[in-house]
Amino acid sequence: MNAFELAHCALMSERIDEKIKLTQQLHTLCNNHQLDYVDTLIQKTENPGRPDKPELVRFGAVPQRNKSDLGFINTIHAICHIEFNAINLALDAVYRFQMMPEQFYQDWIQVAFEESQHFTLLNNYLIELGYQYGDFDGHNGLWKMTADTDYDVLARMALVPRVLEARGLDATPKIQARFKQSNFAHMVNILDIIFKDEIGHVKIGNKWFHYLCQQRKIEPLRTFDKLVKKHIGSELRGPFNIEARKLADFSQQELDYLQRI
Repeated sequence: MNAFELAHCALMSERIDEKIKLTQQLHTLCNNHQLDYVDTLIQKTENPGRPDKPELVRFGAVPQRNKSDLGFINTIHAICHIEFNAINLALDAVYRFQMMPEQFYQDWIQVAFEESQHFTLLNNYLIELGYQYGDFDGHNGLWKMTADTDYDVLARMALVPRVLEARGLDATPKIQARFKQSNFAHMVNILDIIFKDEIGHVKIGNKWFHYLCQQRKIEPLRTFDKLVKKHIGSELRGPFNIEARKLADFSQQELDYLQRI
């Protein structure tokens, strides 16, 4: 089966169960070396397939979550929403950039599969608590960056895994500490799984960003800084989890750059 066609089918599926199933099928076929990577027509994707709910609102319109039980459940839902979007981000990387080495697609298919597992863990926990994905509003910030970088695989690798996903490495330990003191301590274990996998996802982004910089004979840090200014418009916000970023293969030069901010 064609990897790009199947990734696009999963990307555009509006049903959660079907998107998960197609992503897992793609992963199985990849592991069994049953995919081909023959180029297909690439369509611009304004929005990926998603269910009718959650309602998507502006980032600033998402209400602040308090320390009540409902506030913690809302936080679980927000993380679940991030993981659902992350499935689409990885699938789009597979589908959109069709002139890369096969290992690139194998890496991002693995990421899509792991994100689908994260989503399922979180949604199952929400169901245990009497809720489900879609019961609270969400925002579209993750997909906006994906759409904004669809013109160049280097921009995508620079900003989606190395900025957006890496923010999860910075934030997760603090979120775990809050859950540990709540009625939802099971989230600490779920976040442990997600955190370890996300280090690998950021590492994959770093690998391909540096590969592309080397291929194009451009300096990585200067290129990264230029793309941050172009797409984010300001310096990255700390504090940064330096130890986790080391594990994700940020170079010492890159870590120095972050610590100067």
